[in-house]
This record gives sequence, structure tokens and C-alpha cells, in this order.
Amino acid sequence: MTRKKVLLVFGTRPEAIKMAPVVRALQQHDAIHPIVAVTAQHREMLDQVLSLFEIRPDHDLDVMRPGQSLDSLFATVLCRIGGILQQEAPAMLLVHGDTTTTAASALAGFHNRIPVGHVEAGLRTGDLRAPWPEEGNRRLVAPFADIHFCPTSRAAGNLLAEGIDPGRIHVTGNTVIDAVLDANARIAASPALQAALARQFDWLAPSSRLVLVTGHRRESFGHGLRQVCKALLALAERQDVQIVYPVHLNPAVRGPVTALLGTHPRIHLLPPQEYLPFIELMRRASLVITDSGGIQEEAPALGKPVLVTRDTTERTEALEQGTVKLVGTEVERIVGSANEVLDRGFPAGGLQSSPYGDGTAARRIAALVADF
Repeated sequence: MTRKKVLLVFGTRPEAIKMAPVVRALQQHDAIHPIVAVTAQHREMLDQVLSLFEIRPDHDLDVMRPGQSLDSLFATVLCRIGGILQQEAPAMLLVHGDTTTTAASALAGFHNRIPVGHVEAGLRTGDLRAPWPEEGNRRLVAPFADIHFCPTSRAAGNLLAEGIDPGRIHVTGNTVIDAVLDANARIAASPALQAALARQFDWLAPSSRLVLVTGHRRESFGHGLRQVCKALLALAERQDVQIVYPVHLNPAVRGPVTALLGTHPRIHLLPPQEYLPFIELMRRASLVITDSGGIQEEAPALGKPVLVTRDTTERTEALEQGTVKLVGTEVERIVGSANEVLDRGFPAGGLQSSPYGDGTAARRIAALVADF
């Protein structure tokens, strides 16, 4: 039997984390021959994830250049993925989520008459400027996609409201839950790994509660990011708190964060962490403060409360279940909400189960791809 050739394209660390379970599921399927192309939109952070999940790309575009504009990045990905599609002639192209890599690759698939499958389809905030440019990328992909793999029924409903054919929409769960549960199980099952992680973070004070922070959204660059940093300085005045902030490599993030937070004794600025150490930090955290979409899904799966430093979110399910709260970038709101969580917890308590899946999304996707 001839195996169906499927090309998967991704370029950032979050995409790689969420597509790694799909790569594995396709590799294990007798009817599918997966081919992996990476754009390396995030070079160093991407390579960490590829190594962890033992993914060896068949094509590495290495597109990122210092100071590159979104227009230039989009054009480069469009042309190079188009060339790979012509070379490989796959039966399907799989893209993920909402990055520039995603939108450009989906358009290349459309131009080359290759069916496009969209993993993590249907997320919407309703505001093209938030998150920017991700919301626009999602909407751009939708009409080009031939099959939509939605993480939740709400995401599927968004596509139905936009007139997408119901027969092309499938609720699979989110593959990030597959990844985070796998990582959590790896740590729990390995005393040697636990010991190595304990040594890596032996500088953490056991008597202080850990607040884990990330931030990288373009719409927060400048004033918004500075406000978040001021809030963290205020929160760090609590004697019972230690803040750990793995800082994104983008100079627009690293520069102001280092300048504003780099000298406080209870704020620890780290380089971007590999996936298992980051999951370990999340396991230890009492509170997560982030603007990341993926962490809004991962942290609830581990029962951790999350404050989202954005005004909108496309992931509303955990808002309703009570472990995620939108706080924007206003200093007083961030500090007040953080103190409330640290002192009293979220009123709704911890989640009993994740609203984003049960850890089997990738297997569902592989079965649907094989039957397409």
C-alpha cells in the first residue's frame, strides 16, 4: 500500500510543541508518510523542542533574519514553501495556529492546489488588532483550509458562523494537552529527571511561592510591556514571593525587561527554557502571569491559575471554568489580581479537567488525515 505523503510546516517554538504530537501520531500510522518542514521563525527556541521530541526536519528553511519585517518574512515563507510543495507533491499540507509561517504556508498550499489541514482552527477574539497579527492570520487561513481541526466546540462554532462547510470541521481537542501531559508524565515517571530538574532549580527558595511569568506579544511592545514590568516590581515587594521570568529572545522584549527587572533580588530573569524545565517551573508555580496563548491552555491542564496580560483572549473556556483571568497591562489591576490569587485563590478553585482536550487530539487528527 502506498503511504499518503503529508507535509507538516511550522516555525516557532509554540507551533513545534503543538505539532510534535501530530508528527508522532502520523509516524505511527501505517497509511501516512509525514514530511516535516520548519521555517525556523524562532531558531534557537525551535531547536530545543525538535531535540526533545526527536524530530529531524526533512526541510529547514532557516528564514529568520535580524530586523526582518513581517512582510519580508511572509514573502520568503510563501515562496520557499511553494517550492517544497512542488518538489514533494504531498497529498495534504498541515499548518498550525496563527503565525506568519501558518498563513504564508496555507496560501502556498492554495496556490499549488494542495489540500490544507489547519490544526488549532477556529480560535477568534473578534478583534483583528488583538492579538496582532495572529487574529488576522487565523482568519486568512480559514477559507484556504480544506479540513479544520478545532480544539473546542466553541472554536468549531466560530467557523460555522463564518460559513465554513460543517463537513470540513472536526473537534479534536488541542494537541498542546497531548504535549503537556506527556511532559508531565515523563517527569513524574523518572526519578533521575526529577533529580536533574531539582539541581537545575536548586536556587529557588523553598519557603517562597513561585510566580512564573512570560511575555512576548507584539501588541504589548513598548508601553504595555513596561507596565507589566512595573507590576512585577510591585508584586516582588511581597516577602513571600519569588518571580521567575524566562525572557523571550526578541530585543523588543529582552531590552526593557532586563533594564527594568534585572537587579531585583526576588526577580530571576532566565533565558528561554527548554520544554521539560519550563513544565517543571509550571508544576511548581503558585501563579502564572502570561500573554501566551499556549500557556493559557497548558497551565489549566496542570491545575495552575493564570493571569493573562491582554484585554482579549480567544481561549475563553478556561475563563468560564475559573483558572484564567484577563488583567490587561494596567499595573494596579495586575498587582491586585495577583495578590488576590496568592492570598485567597480563584473563587472557582482548580479545574477538575482541561477544557482543551484529554491528550488524544493528535491520534484523532491522524485518523482524519488518513481518511481524507
